[in-house]
Amino acid sequence: MEERWTLVDGSRLITESLVKAGADCFVGYPITPASWIFQYACKGFPVALAAPDEITTLQWMSGLAAVGHLPVTSTSFPGLALMVESLNMAYMMELPMVVVLVQRLGPATGTATAGAQGDLRLVTSLISGGYPLPVFCISNFEDCWSLPPVALATAAASRTPVILLTSKEMVMTHRDTDLANLPPVHPVERTFYAGNEPYVPYACCEDSPVPPFLPVGSGAHQVRLTASTHDCRGMIQHTSPEAMANTRRLQTKIEALTPAVYELFEQESAETLVVSYDITAEAARDAVAMLRRRGIPVSLLLPKTLWPVPSVYLEVMRRYPRVVFAEENLQGQLAHLLYGAVLPPGVRKVTAVGAMIPPEAIVAEVAP
Repeated sequence: MEERWTLVDGSRLITESLVKAGADCFVGYPITPASWIFQYACKGFPVALAAPDEITTLQWMSGLAAVGHLPVTSTSFPGLALMVESLNMAYMMELPMVVVLVQRLGPATGTATAGAQGDLRLVTSLISGGYPLPVFCISNFEDCWSLPPVALATAAASRTPVILLTSKEMVMTHRDTDLANLPPVHPVERTFYAGNEPYVPYACCEDSPVPPFLPVGSGAHQVRLTASTHDCRGMIQHTSPEAMANTRRLQTKIEALTPAVYELFEQESAETLVVSYDITAEAARDAVAMLRRRGIPVSLLLPKTLWPVPSVYLEVMRRYPRVVFAEENLQGQLAHLLYGAVLPPGVRKVTAVGAMIPPEAIVAEVAP
């Protein structure tokens, strides 16, 4: 295979990968540090629309999804804050879309050009009522290419918005990359309702919690979509048994169909497990390599599906008396998401705010 080396950034890989996977519309409002994705998308997507603000962005995406497209946007916290109501609307209407969230230092507008990993607790609580929204997180440069198709496929298969979490350093850093080594990306397969009976927009069959999809304007059937509590026909109802069953199904489908994507590198006789995600996962890889060279056995878990939490993570962590979380936020958000408000004695945190975590800091916590 002929080598094709070039300098490329994560924003370019994410954008190209989404297009190859079948995302056909980009709607966005430029915001740092997601602005490069906006720039590349305007050149590479079949359709790219510059919205006047983030509220309009999600409204347009919902309309595009309703007529059968797979829309994408990119933003950071201030933009996401304006999108929350419309994300809930799309969630209830069961419309597929992907939001690439590039984290930056907060609170509020914070520092637009400083990275962070501070939005995890936010994105796991975006949907009113506590219903789960699939959240994936890029943990290395290769994930910028391989994980966006997973997010898009999940959105299409589950009829739901999906968050693809990343950060400033991951999407704005240029690296020398052999493009010939990037694995092929195949378009997401979608099926649409093709029956002769009247279309029931929220009716499920026995073997799937996801109703068959039919775009608005199909011509053959009436399509009714609503963001209010509704029955299987999309008729607004209060708290009837059918409406409540339909609402509970929203949680069921996400928990059942969100794939568990992660990397696990276990070492025999290790009593410590290092857990990390996003850009800090790169430091964790280096830290584990440094520890092993010193003869200290240690294992490494890099979760890429962050929400809903795959049960396998808890199964892995139970095998270790010591678990060290490395994440670039002040609180240790993933640690508390998995263990609750009070961490067990064997769970430790390596955290930072306003600066990336060096491998040496992780090494010092594992082997002081």
